[in-house]
Amino acid sequence: MPTKTFSYEAMDRSGTMLKGKIESETAEAAAQSLTAQKLIPLSVEGAGSGLNKDLKLPGFGGRTSLKDLAVFSRQFASMTSSGLTLLRALNILEEQTTKPKLKDAITHVKNDVQGGITLSKAMAAHPDHFPPLMVNMIRAGETGGFLDDALTRIANMYESDANLRSKIKGAMTYPVIVLIFSLLLGTGVIIFIVPVFEKMFKGLGGKLPLPTQIMVDLSHNMYWAGPLLLAGTTIGLRLYRRAVRDNYAFRLRMDRLKLRLPVFGSLFTKLAISRWARNLGTLLSVGVPVIQALDIVGGTAGNSVISEAMEDVRNSVRVGMQMSGPLARHPLFPDMVVQMLEVGEETGNITEMLDKVADFYDHEVETATESLTSAMEPLLVVLLGAVIGTMVVCLYMPMFSIYGHIGS
Repeated sequence: MPTKTFSYEAMDRSGTMLKGKIESETAEAAAQSLTAQKLIPLSVEGAGSGLNKDLKLPGFGGRTSLKDLAVFSRQFASMTSSGLTLLRALNILEEQTTKPKLKDAITHVKNDVQGGITLSKAMAAHPDHFPPLMVNMIRAGETGGFLDDALTRIANMYESDANLRSKIKGAMTYPVIVLIFSLLLGTGVIIFIVPVFEKMFKGLGGKLPLPTQIMVDLSHNMYWAGPLLLAGTTIGLRLYRRAVRDNYAFRLRMDRLKLRLPVFGSLFTKLAISRWARNLGTLLSVGVPVIQALDIVGGTAGNSVISEAMEDVRNSVRVGMQMSGPLARHPLFPDMVVQMLEVGEETGNITEMLDKVADFYDHEVETATESLTSAMEPLLVVLLGAVIGTMVVCLYMPMFSIYGHIGS
């Protein structure tokens, strides 16, 4: 992998702020290099990173993103492992955070910790910013006396997840741009070009062919139909999200349908298994009890099919069974996953096996995404050409008809 130049802000153990540039393959690797130099990385950004920032609409940026969690966790882990107290680390994080709502949450956490409340309990009061997965791992670290190690594992987990999602988003950027461009081009033709041809058609007389008449009707009604369609789509999405959030049966049906979709179903399945294995392995590695870890993973898997499977596995483990047995009853989990988990249970290396499963499926997701994007690119070019060609033919059909009459 080629190296890139990253700009960084870091702090040494004396509290002095440092700025500079570093060569590395990824931002995560750059942060680790700074940590190895006894520095506390506060921000690491690549050249042109402004083009890669997530788009935020006013009123829709309340929840903390996965990337925010990854940065927060890495900074927190770096500072605590360097010997800074929790209060001093939280104070620095509060000053460095630019998102107002996350900054406010950190302020409340700092004040609660200063008042004698444990870090995990203080963070649990802000579920929109600190998810249960993070809170429970921190609680396990506090109980076992290895909070530094727990924070480092949290940082590694969120960085791996954020890196995978970033690659997926990057691979899907081109197809999305082509689709948006096709939509804008079609809308522009209907609003601005079709009226010009309509005036010319009226001067020529005669009846318009059906495809051309459809485009003319669309042009007449676009000013009210367009906003109505946009409003209907927005309302429909809001209702769908509310139903998914509030109706478990509906959410389960949608998640099952998602995993059965042609082409995309396999990608969603691999992504779900990767996230499940990564989260479960990380929880078990910091000493979270198996029953509690299965309960947390079921709630943070992002897929109700996995949540249902984890409930079955949890009930079986509660009566003395191993995880691999009940897991094999669920078709979502391939034989390889079940067998690797079984080997981990037999050898006492469950965490290591789960990490290997997560790494394998991370690679599978990356490969599948790249293959899908490569296959979609020529199809999208053909789609764009078909849209333009169809519109051109529809606009010129009356002329072909007129020339035919003249020739006869």
